[in-house]
Amino acid sequence: MFVIVAAAGPERDPHFIFFLFLVAGLQIAEPRVPALATRRGSVFANLLKLGLGYLIIYHSGGITSSYYWILLIPVVSAATTLGVGGTLLFTVLACATYLSSLLSLDRELEVPADQVPELSLRLISLAVIGFLAQRLAEANRQEALHAQAVADQLAEANRNLQEAEAVARRSERLAALGQWSAGLAHELRNPLGTMRASAEMLLTNLPAENEVAAELAGFISSEVDRINSLVTRFLDFARPLEVRLEPAELSEVIDRAIAQLERDSPRQVTVYKNYSPDVPPFPFDAELIERVVYNLLLNAAQATQPGGAVTVKTRPVDGEVEVSVIDRGAGIHPDQLENIFNPFFTTKKEGAGLGLSVVSKIVDLHGGRITVESEPGKGSVFRLFLPCE
Repeated sequence: MFVIVAAAGPERDPHFIFFLFLVAGLQIAEPRVPALATRRGSVFANLLKLGLGYLIIYHSGGITSSYYWILLIPVVSAATTLGVGGTLLFTVLACATYLSSLLSLDRELEVPADQVPELSLRLISLAVIGFLAQRLAEANRQEALHAQAVADQLAEANRNLQEAEAVARRSERLAALGQWSAGLAHELRNPLGTMRASAEMLLTNLPAENEVAAELAGFISSEVDRINSLVTRFLDFARPLEVRLEPAELSEVIDRAIAQLERDSPRQVTVYKNYSPDVPPFPFDAELIERVVYNLLLNAAQATQPGGAVTVKTRPVDGEVEVSVIDRGAGIHPDQLENIFNPFFTTKKEGAGLGLSVVSKIVDLHGGRITVESEPGKGSVFRLFLPCE
């Protein structure tokens, strides 16, 4: 554009051509030079363009110059980079720069009456084009922001879709494995029953003096019982659960779990109750939640030294009911916290690692959540949140 202006225009002054190409070079360099691409750099570049524009107008006829439009370049540049305030500022400066050309007149600062409309039209055109350029630039900025927001939403949706697909594939594999494992567990029970009956018959028919054989038969019977218990727990984990939501008193359910712990737990611990009176009856599966609380209490009791204490607390929290099981036992190492709800993960010498997996499964079926806070050597806090609305 500047080459065409220089070649086709009426002005051939070398100074004019030089200043014209300085403006062109500055306009091309502005978005490419990091120092000029900033807000402060843009202000500096547009001030330079105004100065060069004044020199171009001065060398091409002053106030009567046909190149007054060169002042539009800093105005439009400001409109695209500096917003409304910058556009207004450089529009005023451009008008002032053009009017300053009156100082180059040899006669007194008087404009012929017939030239006033033309002068006013030129000044108005600077303001109008600057305003329109700013509106267009603002519309482009808003459209770019909207497009970026849509792109971010699409990227997030794509990530979620990929994660959902991965979860679905993993769930299908786990479901197939669960069906196969459940069938295998059922098949194991028949030979286990035969082995136990054979061991009991052998123990009954052994001579009293054969103590070694009797002891071995007892080992067979006890180990069969242990394997059968493991198979039962595994089947409980693999079996689909049906949640029956009925209004019930949470404190009564917890009391039953505590009573069962006192009957079954081999370790003597004291369970302290801290029930909130503000927890009303709400719908949940009492049998399954009793199982959840029992598992949490059993883990807390096993982590606590004999004679220690475990605390159970309830309270309402933002449309949910929180049940906290607190112990001051060995705690859980931070590296193990992510895995404690995974099936078959356990840090105990005995156990299959299914207790907390079943807990997590039941809580998910209720639409609730479970969290854990633990510090090695200081104990753990399991928090169960159930929706009550």
